[in-house]
Amino acid sequence: MQKLLLNFHKDESGAVTVDFVILTAALVLLGFLIMALVGGAAQNNADWLKTTMENQATP
Repeated sequence: MQKLLLNFHKDESGAVTVDFVILTAALVLLGFLIMALVGGAAQNNADWLKTTMENQATP
């Protein structure tokens, strides 16, 4: 039993998975942060473009 616990303690195969989960969560959080910072300006530009295109004279 002691050998089994010692082998379990030395096993690091799951540590890589934990690292990737944390890294992925950080990237998703960074994406949300960027969208929060840039999203308003992008929406304003899209609204301006829509209004400009709607006001163009149609042949």
